[in-house]
Amino acid sequence: MPLDTPGAHGPAVEAEPLDEDEAQDRLRGICFKTGPPRTVGVELEWLIHDREHPEAAVSHERLTAAADAVRATPLNSALTFEPGGQLELSSRPAGSLTACVDAVSADMAAVRTVLARSGLEPVGLGVDPWQPPRRLLKEPRYAAMEAALDRSGDSGRAMMCTSASVQVCVDAGEEEPGPLGFGRRWQLGHLLGAVLVAAFANSPFRQGVRTGWRSTRQALWADLDPARSLAPPVRRSPRDAWAGYVLDTPVMCIRSDDGSPWAVPEGLTFRDWIRGGGPRPPVRADLDYHVTTLFPPVRPRGHLELRMIDAQSGPDGWLVPLAVTTALFDDPEAAETVYRTVKPLAETAGPSPAPRNPLWTTAARDGLTDPELAAAATVCFAAASRALPGLGASSRVQDAVAAFTDRYVARGRCPADDLTDPTPIRHGRGPAR
Repeated sequence: MPLDTPGAHGPAVEAEPLDEDEAQDRLRGICFKTGPPRTVGVELEWLIHDREHPEAAVSHERLTAAADAVRATPLNSALTFEPGGQLELSSRPAGSLTACVDAVSADMAAVRTVLARSGLEPVGLGVDPWQPPRRLLKEPRYAAMEAALDRSGDSGRAMMCTSASVQVCVDAGEEEPGPLGFGRRWQLGHLLGAVLVAAFANSPFRQGVRTGWRSTRQALWADLDPARSLAPPVRRSPRDAWAGYVLDTPVMCIRSDDGSPWAVPEGLTFRDWIRGGGPRPPVRADLDYHVTTLFPPVRPRGHLELRMIDAQSGPDGWLVPLAVTTALFDDPEAAETVYRTVKPLAETAGPSPAPRNPLWTTAARDGLTDPELAAAATVCFAAASRALPGLGASSRVQDAVAAFTDRYVARGRCPADDLTDPTPIRHGRGPAR
């Protein structure tokens, strides 16, 4: 959830208002940039904890000093911080899975070293198991976002300030039909999503209490304003579905340039705004910003951003969802195998959109203890393992996937099942074996 996005810090400055046809064309043109899949990327969000006392809140001053030190460190990835102080690294598009892993691994090593000097460490859990939501970033956009999300309860604040994820970014795919076509890949993201939720669920605690969910993070997402967090109609043309979804979703906030609080309209869709419903006409930057405030499980940003995976414990935990997802999307045989496996499973869940349909709810609550999800995950991980050598994956990556498969998938378990109390994972290690 890269809230600290370039261009999101200030108001729109263009003079030309945006009309409805232009908005529709822009969304259709930029959401799916088609072509053979060639690049991959990943966005890693991390909670920041005290190394010796992970249950203790880290002071604002200490987090600020550490953030300044990390910002001064040369990195290949883009660095941002979330409203609750979570750190996010967003890789550059990489020409191969191995190149992506190598670049991000180097950045993470540098970040860990800098944080360790302050007695801090990045922790991979989907939700902070101890701390209540605490917004540290005070910019007008975060105040506006908080006000908008509060209308649906407290899940929005928890999502903003205490959650962390692994977001895998894959190319949209080819224009032609087939396993690598963008229409099939758009469907695959939504079909596969529940399996990824279940396999990588890693957030069973919140504020010191077991929640009853293996992925509390996914439960929080499902509890947000449905207009903003549900998937658009997947069976429609992807471009038409996404453009309609964006224009018909309520605007979270309207930026201002005079230092005043940003307006937080209620029920004003972007289409309504274009048609004269807002305090000023929208411009192109307003549309671009509006897209960043939409949180469906699969978000097209030129590429496809898969947003349903909990942050993973241990220094190399993030490698596995990145490698498995990339293999299942970019290897044609694996993509076809997985599509045929998960499509019937998803269809039994009925027409309700993710993440509120029964299959996604079961995935977040039960993980791989659900027999149907466990069987699907077994097929998916086996297909990914077969595909990884052909994608040039290093032995490090292949070994990490094999170890995760043996420890969790083969046993109908997920990382949340290792967490028997809310104490976070210490010193970047995985749970005791």
